[in-house]
Order: sequence, then structure tokens, then C-alpha cells
Amino acid sequence: MRSSLLPRPFFFTLFAFISCLSCFFSTPTQAQPSGRDLAQLVHDRYVGDDAVSRQIMELIPTRGQKRIRELTISGVDRGTVRKTLIRFISPADINGTGFLSIENEQGGTDQFLYLPALNRTRRVVAGQKGRSFVNTDFTYEDMERRPVDDSEHVVIGEEPLGGVDCWILESRPKPGTDSQYSMVRAWVAQDMHLPLRVDFFAEGEEPVKRYSVLQLENIQDIWTETKVTMEDLHSGHQTVLETTEIRYNTGLPDNAFTQQALETW
Repeated sequence: MRSSLLPRPFFFTLFAFISCLSCFFSTPTQAQPSGRDLAQLVHDRYVGDDAVSRQIMELIPTRGQKRIRELTISGVDRGTVRKTLIRFISPADINGTGFLSIENEQGGTDQFLYLPALNRTRRVVAGQKGRSFVNTDFTYEDMERRPVDDSEHVVIGEEPLGGVDCWILESRPKPGTDSQYSMVRAWVAQDMHLPLRVDFFAEGEEPVKRYSVLQLENIQDIWTETKVTMEDLHSGHQTVLETTEIRYNTGLPDNAFTQQALETW
């Protein structure tokens, strides 16, 4: 699979761990790419032809008790098309709930949510892409990879983040592109083409959400985000995803990413 600007759903703190990374990525300063070229590099970053992972999800309110979920994520990349299947396995009230995302050759994404309590699958239509994904701080739009040319991209500068040199990339949807965001600002590690922080804006001057990479590991020679968080900056609510197990290039078949597979659990 290849990464996008948004999170892919996978303990050191960010700043302690990233400081260690600077020892490994000490190459001379790279020439600044154009905004579009950097967005394409992020979009095309190699993270395996397929991957299977197990995740722990924490839903953390500003007050009250946090909720913990367990899920699996499978994905394949067939060149220009990516397919992803998410399955929740605990607790009991969400066990079996599944989410299937399939890209098409035109750059669009078909999304389906399976609800075992109703024994039915519903398609996520365009008007629902801004809604919360199963009560998390991610939306359905956050769960899809958008074509690079759907937005205008500009590199506005560079800044170290936890000891790693980053380019700051701003992306704004082009007229006619349907998005809940007016702008996305990403801090992209220059040596990895990996967003370490992403701020999401919705018409105002201040971000409404923030995605942060809290932990990275080199797994099968692929830098992998093994702990990430998405925070609602208005409410303070956070969704934390930690990868407890991941395997790349396992040979997943295409029939693992169908509506029939979604409804079989």
C-alpha cells in the first residue's frame, strides 16, 4: 500500500522517539520540492503491497471514562487502486462491525459499513463523508485517500518537529471538490515523506482537528506509524490507535475485499 496525507489506520512519546530518528536521517538538507510534487511523494510512499494489522483503539473524553476497542485492519494496493477492510472484534457492542473501502480507477472511493445487529450493509454516500466514523474523531472522509490533483498544494516553509526536519505543506480543495475541510496543513518528514502532524481547518483561522504520530517503528524495512492520535481541538476528545501487531506482504487475495467478505465474520 501507499500512504496518503491522512492517517492510516496502526511507547515512546513523539518528541523522545523522533529525536532518536535524527541520528538515522542525517543526510544533507534536500532541495524543497513543489507543493504538488511533495503531495505526490506522500501519496506514493511505499508501505507494502499488502498489510494485516491488529489495533487497540482508545476513545478518550476530556471528562469521564475512556473506552477501549480492538480491531483488525487488512489492506492491499493494486497499483492505482487500494482496498481496505476494518473489523471491530471487541467490546461486545461493536463486535463484528465492519468497514470496507474500495478505490476505483477514477480516483473515487466506495465505502460500506456493515452493522451485525441489523445484519445489513449500508453504503456511505457523499453527503455522509463528513460524519464521525463509528463515534471516533475520524470522519469517513478521513478514511479515504484523495487524488493529489483534487487540491492545490503549496510548501510554505520548513520546520523541525521533534528533531526531524519537516516541510510544511498546505493543501486546499480545488473548486468543485467536495470536502469538509477548507485546508489541511501537514508537517512532512523530509527524509521519509511521512506526515508527522496534520492540522485540519474548516473555514476558520484555527484548526479544528489535529492528527499526530506518537510512535514510529521500522518493521520489515518500512517506517510504520504504530501509535497515532486524532484530537478534536474544540472538545478535547481524542481517538488513539496503537498497532500491536502488523505484517506486510502476506499475499492477501482480492476476494478478501468484497461485500460478501465484509458480511462474513
